[in-house]
Amino acid sequence: MKTINDLISGYRRFRAGIYAEQAALYRSLGEGQNPAIMLIACADSRAEPSDIFAAAPGQLFVVRNVANLVPPYMPDGKLHGVSSALEYAVNVLEVQHIVVMGHGGCGGIAASLANEQGNPAIGEFVTHWVKLLDEARARVMESGSVNPQFSLELEGIESSLKNLMTFPFVAKRVEAGTLELHGAWFAIKHGELHWRNAKTGRFEVIEP
Repeated sequence: MKTINDLISGYRRFRAGIYAEQAALYRSLGEGQNPAIMLIACADSRAEPSDIFAAAPGQLFVVRNVANLVPPYMPDGKLHGVSSALEYAVNVLEVQHIVVMGHGGCGGIAASLANEQGNPAIGEFVTHWVKLLDEARARVMESGSVNPQFSLELEGIESSLKNLMTFPFVAKRVEAGTLELHGAWFAIKHGELHWRNAKTGRFEVIEP
């Protein structure tokens, strides 16, 4: 899609196809939502969560941002998009699972690595945002990884999972056993999903 007319044409195909087939579902969703899963993903156009998980409307509460990052809990009165969505998902929707999903070739991760090299080339907002990855990036660089891009994509997920637990309402529900946190990584080129083993912390390939 390259033009607004492409979008309008797509909408018409949606109305004639998917919507027509699921009209009853859309009517019910018009009365409210009740997803059990929150998915925090990257804004990258190549890693669409609903496609990857074959999810129907209403099944995933999705938040997307550069590099699928979760900031730490900071009740400072400033604007916090991810934090407000997290609060709504946990306290209002009472989701049972939160998945942080990264992906291969992430531009936000590349921006963080560029920052490490003293080359903040993307701009004031992205450069500042990916500073959330500074500690994770330091661990990767200290490890001597031969593929820092891939390593930081995984470490970034770990960092976001750690930050999720700084939110009191998240920690409370995790400790009560009513909320589980998960990590995932998607290889765009191969269409391959890697799921974080909660016991070992390793990312394991999900067999198709």
